[in-house]
Amino acid sequence: MPSIKKWNLFIYFVIFMVLSTAGKAVKLVTDYWWFQELGFTEIFTKTLSAQLALGIGAAVLAWAVLLLNWRSARRARRKPFIIFGPEVSVAGPFQQLGEIGPLVDALMLFAILAGGVLIGSWSAGHWESTLKFFHASSFGWNDPVFGRDAGFYVFQVPFLKFLYHYALTVTVLSMLVSVAMHAAGRLIVIVPGGFEAAPAVKTHFAVLGGCLALLVAFHFQFAMFDLLHFQREIAPGAGYSQLNAFLPGLKVLRVVAVLAALLLWASPWFADARILFGAILLLVGGTILARVYAQVVQKFEVAPNELVREEPFIRLGIENTRRAYGLDGAQELEFDPQENLDAAALQRNHLTLNNIRLWEHRPLRTTYSQLQEIRTYYDFLDADNDRYVVDGEYRQVMLSMRELVPESLPSRIWINEHLTYTHGYGLCLGPVNQISAEGLPEFFIKDIPPKSSTNIRVTRPEIYYGESRTKYAITNTLAKEFDYPSGDENVYSDYAGKGGVPAGGLLRRILFAVRFGELKILFSKDITPGSRFLYYRSVRERMDQCAPFLRFDNDPYVVISKEGRLFWMVDGYSITDRYPYSENVQGLNYIRNSVKATIDAYDGAVTLYVADPSDPIVKTYSGIFPGIFQPLDAMPEDLRSHIRYPQTLLDIQARIFAVYHMTDPQIFYNKEDLWKIPLRTAGGRSEVMQPYYTIMKLAGVGNREEFILMVPFTPSNKENMIAWMAARCDAPNYGKLLVYNFPKQKLVYGPQQIESRIDQDAEISKQLTLWNQGGSRVERGSLLVIPVDQSLLYVQPLYLEASGGGLPELKRVIAAYGNSIAMEENLELCLDRIFGGGGRRPRAAGSAAASGADDLSGLAREARDRFEKAQAAARRGDWSSFGDEMQAVRRILEKLAGKR
Repeated sequence: MPSIKKWNLFIYFVIFMVLSTAGKAVKLVTDYWWFQELGFTEIFTKTLSAQLALGIGAAVLAWAVLLLNWRSARRARRKPFIIFGPEVSVAGPFQQLGEIGPLVDALMLFAILAGGVLIGSWSAGHWESTLKFFHASSFGWNDPVFGRDAGFYVFQVPFLKFLYHYALTVTVLSMLVSVAMHAAGRLIVIVPGGFEAAPAVKTHFAVLGGCLALLVAFHFQFAMFDLLHFQREIAPGAGYSQLNAFLPGLKVLRVVAVLAALLLWASPWFADARILFGAILLLVGGTILARVYAQVVQKFEVAPNELVREEPFIRLGIENTRRAYGLDGAQELEFDPQENLDAAALQRNHLTLNNIRLWEHRPLRTTYSQLQEIRTYYDFLDADNDRYVVDGEYRQVMLSMRELVPESLPSRIWINEHLTYTHGYGLCLGPVNQISAEGLPEFFIKDIPPKSSTNIRVTRPEIYYGESRTKYAITNTLAKEFDYPSGDENVYSDYAGKGGVPAGGLLRRILFAVRFGELKILFSKDITPGSRFLYYRSVRERMDQCAPFLRFDNDPYVVISKEGRLFWMVDGYSITDRYPYSENVQGLNYIRNSVKATIDAYDGAVTLYVADPSDPIVKTYSGIFPGIFQPLDAMPEDLRSHIRYPQTLLDIQARIFAVYHMTDPQIFYNKEDLWKIPLRTAGGRSEVMQPYYTIMKLAGVGNREEFILMVPFTPSNKENMIAWMAARCDAPNYGKLLVYNFPKQKLVYGPQQIESRIDQDAEISKQLTLWNQGGSRVERGSLLVIPVDQSLLYVQPLYLEASGGGLPELKRVIAAYGNSIAMEENLELCLDRIFGGGGRRPRAAGSAAASGADDLSGLAREARDRFEKAQAAARRGDWSSFGDEMQAVRRILEKLAGKR
């Protein structure tokens, strides 16, 4: 067969690598320009430098080791190998193989080259653990087993494990290369009863086997460290049997592995294969014996006296888990619910009542979409909770951005998707509790261009960066850039922001054309050197590019600055799964909301602020990337006043606290006081309640209303409430956790019990059945538990929607207090009914449906309006609405009769 030169394969390999990396090189260059425009070149260059250093260094070292083994195996062919007398020289068989010999060499060299590339690529992915190893910070706490700072396990062990796995991979590949080469050279042959190998082969494998045995010793060392993260049913971390039986066994095995390595390295001088098999048998048998011994100790020594043996480890797990999840500083208070609310108490807490959220995210977003999308290519992707001072009053609001969805454009040509329709426009903002006469939300800000009825103004409504995964956009082109629709015409604008990468000259346009796979970029006459390419426009995608070492929340929210600009606020988390003796939840056992990030929705500017300077992980990243993070005090006050405690974080903390509020090891062991987060009914199915925002005055610690995030607890096997947790969102108490415990001897209704009482109410049940049978569908919103002074008020909104889909209307509000339940058109009427007319609140929180003046003329006008709506409903055959309006007329007439 024709000769195949190994250099030909090498050339083919180089060509393949160049072609496969060309696209990556283009992306790398354009990414650098992107980081440069953001001012984050430090992150790009340091990350890339670490990746290149690791990748190239690991690949070169792997090639060197593999080539050394290849060359050693190749040289061994020159020595004669005699089996049972007949001489079988390397030269003879090699000549018999003819031209296959060079082919084997070429294939092995190609495999070595490919293996080195793969190892280098894999090693480059460990850039973060490498940088953290050299910039490690202290946690200020040493584990009681090995006496090392927690930072050792978080920052240093991952890098050491990387080195271990690297060495193990190279060693195993060296063995495979050596086996292939020796077998091809007939230096390993099968004989009756087994196989025989040349002395050079035995020496070669003795060296490699010794290296492998030494790596096994490191494996046992890492197994010892991993005991600190061992997840047991009783408590996290190593317990009695692990530390008193399995750990000593691992220590012995570590010594045995080192001895095995020494024996293997010395075996060529003894020429006894039994040494090899003895070393392997000792390691395998020792591992099995250590595990069996640990199980025996667990069964016969620990199990009969488990609490006594495990108590110190349970205590350690409780303390460390609470510390790892930021629960060690939670303040616990007693809350003894009373049923003594009166008109004076309601007036005193009017700000709390005025900010009870009646609008759910889904129906509100659907309503916004139908009322305020304006055009089909706009969409409201999410609705967020926040608080603003609205005309002098502290109000909880919900707001949603009107974002552009390119997939919904009527004409999806390239120039439309990338040059003309480049951004969303404006937002909707309204109170969480106000309802129009039609059961629709009220607006503080609405329409295009934005119209405001309050002191909150939007002066820069264009949204170039948002939650939608929009494609790249090219601004400042000769094509008209659509701004917003105005009647039958469109308004166009020119981008005046600093965002994006300048198009520049021909070379840049070529690279952008390659990156985005679009030749039109190269030939379009609309693109000029002053045009700007905007990419990584999704908020989440943008943050993952800027700070890939942090985990970011999936729910960014928008903030309106005092100048009227729109900013995205994103929560960043420091996490690890390496914190000793801590419970693992969702793949982590330590979390901090260490970073608050802002993104300008117009020009895409990103700023990272350190929200928790005590966090060792963010300290380490600050050391790796100096100057990237700013202190939280540097955030403008108008933005800083809108930071909020993340729902994701409190949800994780609440799940942990439901178990780890039990700090007594005996109670924890017996799970005597296990809690859970209650369920809620949504869309006909049950799901765990999510923490929710509200404005209220916290009992025992606050003297004014504040924005908080709260979640209730119930016992694990019951539905009555046992406690509730609150996270404070306002300065100077931001981030402080409070837990209000109820007396265990008192029954306090939980959310599901209130839901059951609502279902059992004859009047409410009858009305719900009637609505569900009239071509409509009733959706019950979240039942909120609202503490008011030392009492609890339960509130649930009801939405009515056509069965085939339509505009959700907030039709009724249900309120429960003590043994009283009321369902009315709004919360004010519910409170009137429960408290006998003493529940009327100030006008600020009223709804248009109940906002008629209490004078006779106002009530008369309201009765007339209601009657006209009833007649209109009758004409269109909507008998459900007809009945609702006539009931409203009846109540108004009763008020008129009472005033007369």
